Parts: sequence; C-alpha cells; structure tokens
Amino acid sequence: MEYKGLRAVFCSPTHTTKKVVTAFVSAFDREKSIEITDLTCDRSTGVIEVAPDCLAIVAAPVYAGRVAPFALERLKRLKGDGTPAVLIVVYGNRDYEDALIELHDTLTERGFVTVAAAAFVGEHSYSRAGMPIAEGRPDESDIADAASFGIRTAERLSTAPTAETIKITHIPGKHPYREVGTPTPAAPDTLESCVGCGYCAKICPTAAIEMREDNGSDHPLPYTDKNKCIKCCACVKLCPSSARRFDTPYTAMLHEKFSARRANETFEK
Repeated sequence: MEYKGLRAVFCSPTHTTKKVVTAFVSAFDREKSIEITDLTCDRSTGVIEVAPDCLAIVAAPVYAGRVAPFALERLKRLKGDGTPAVLIVVYGNRDYEDALIELHDTLTERGFVTVAAAAFVGEHSYSRAGMPIAEGRPDESDIADAASFGIRTAERLSTAPTAETIKITHIPGKHPYREVGTPTPAAPDTLESCVGCGYCAKICPTAAIEMREDNGSDHPLPYTDKNKCIKCCACVKLCPSSARRFDTPYTAMLHEKFSARRANETFEK
C-alpha cells in the first residue's frame, strides 16, 4: 500500500516509550516524511487528524495492566479515516494485561486500523538503586527488537493492497478490562540536594508540581499536589540533581516478584 509518511504520537514521562518509538521509526525509509508528536506534557484538547495515506504509530505506558489514564485521555484526541496504525505499549516487567486491547479498542473507535501491535518492557517507574525492576530497559537488545519490528512492518506495508488486508486478528487482552481501584494520593519527596532549578515542574505530565519560595531555603522548592500526581516518577528519574525520591512498599514487592527478564512481544497477523 502507498503511504506518504509516518505520524508517531506517544506519551512517555520517563522516556522509555519514546526510546521504543524512536527505534521503530528509525527502520523506515527516510524519504518518507516523519512527524513526531509527544503528548506527555501536552494538555491541549484539539483534534489530531491523521490521514488515511499516513501510517500512525501510537504508543503509551502501562499502569496496573491498563493504558495509563492520562495517556489514554490525550490519545483520544486522535482521529483517523481508515488510517493504518501500529500500537505499542510499554510496561514495567510485571504485565501489560489489557493495555494493548484497550489501546486497540480506543483507536478503532477513532477511525484507525491496527496493522501491527507490540508490548515492550521499560524500566519500572518504581525501580531504584538496590531494588531494580527492569533496570536500564529498553536496553540495546530491546532497541534492536524495536528496529527489527519496524523493518518487518515496513515490508508488510509495502506488499499489502490496503490496511484492511493486513489488519491483525489477534491482540491479547480481555473484556471487560482489568478493574483498577482508586489510587491512594501520594507523591515523591524533595531531598536536601534540590537546587531549585524547576526542571521537575517543567516535565510533570499533569502539572502537579509548583515551585514555591521557602523561608528556610535560599531558592524555590517544588511543592507537589498529591491529588494530581500520577506517580510516573519522571521527576525522580530525570532530576539533574537526583533530588527527588519516591518511597513505596511496592518497589520491594515488584523487585522480589518481577525481576526476571521478560521478553518483548509483537503481534503481526
């Protein structure tokens, strides 16, 4: 089938999903136009239309076996018209359960045709020194997997008459989706090494962090609204001063039960 270019749309607080998408896209012919749309911190509401002669790559992180709610809400801005789509979810080594089927259902309702799908492993948001959970992933092997997936997808597209002819028939997951309880409000703490640069506030997907003057410090300090925090730990993983920390008993549990390396999975027919 003929397609003019690629449109990659994703949410990626700690950059794991972004790395997988970048590797996948790198496998395609550079003569085609490539547009990257990162919705991680984009809280606008305008519709994002993707034409039928464009390949959409739609990716999101997994939270508790479902598509991260903030990401799903932003991806609902997408609108296709029989547009072929590759769907990718990235999970923290426990399980992705119903995330991929949920993303598929959402994109189908929005006018897309799923021609390939995948579940990749990324370092868990709760991973920390001494209790790693898929630490460093996606690593070189994962990046190679994503690039190979891209090559195979490009080859399938090149020989297919239409998106419908290569629409995949098996996507893991079940209906109704896994039930997820109401999360307990919590947020990372700020350590004494904070220099008040404000980077955490800049990268917070939900604008949960506000820099405030503090009488006990010579620079502003971050205040986090626990009711807005989604525990993505972007502020922890990406702080240039390593001045954010999130203590949760789930880290030890995940480290104990889900440290064994899991393989990435692709669905291409």
